[in-house]
Amino acid sequence: MSILSVFHPESPQQPRKVLTHHEDVATTLAEQGVRLTQQPHDVRIRPGSGEETVLAQARHWLDGLMTEYGSRAYRVLDHDGAALLDASLRDEQVHDADEVFAVITGRAQVSLRLGGQVFSVLCEKGDVLVIPSGTRRWVDLGETPFCLAVRLFASEQGALGRLTGDPQAREFLGFDEF
Repeated sequence: MSILSVFHPESPQQPRKVLTHHEDVATTLAEQGVRLTQQPHDVRIRPGSGEETVLAQARHWLDGLMTEYGSRAYRVLDHDGAALLDASLRDEQVHDADEVFAVITGRAQVSLRLGGQVFSVLCEKGDVLVIPSGTRRWVDLGETPFCLAVRLFASEQGALGRLTGDPQAREFLGFDEF
């Protein structure tokens, strides 16, 4: 179940709105130019399996997503709690291309700064979140991450995020704090 928490930047520890119905979440995000869909699949891979296994076992689903969204570059987000987590995921960044964040299994929280607010989306298996280029965003997987997702972009250049240097992203409630 996707959950959306909407924050005012002045109150990063208290969401002003929390939505739990997929249609409400999708509609609220669509008003900000972000698309959330549920694209079920039958891929069964555990986080921590490695990029080669992911690409081999999820090829059909990933190829479909890449074709649908015109993506040419990807990044695999593969964390099972055993490996050291890349702390920079939690740092706010901007990409010069639309990002398609697709969860294969597990959960991830993607936070977006849009229209003077912060929209934190808890995404789960089958969720596909399309984030417009130029949107300030960060990803939180929690202290014991269990997530296998792909991040798709139109180009390798677009996949390279630029850190904003704004430390406020770390002030908002994270994955483990809800």
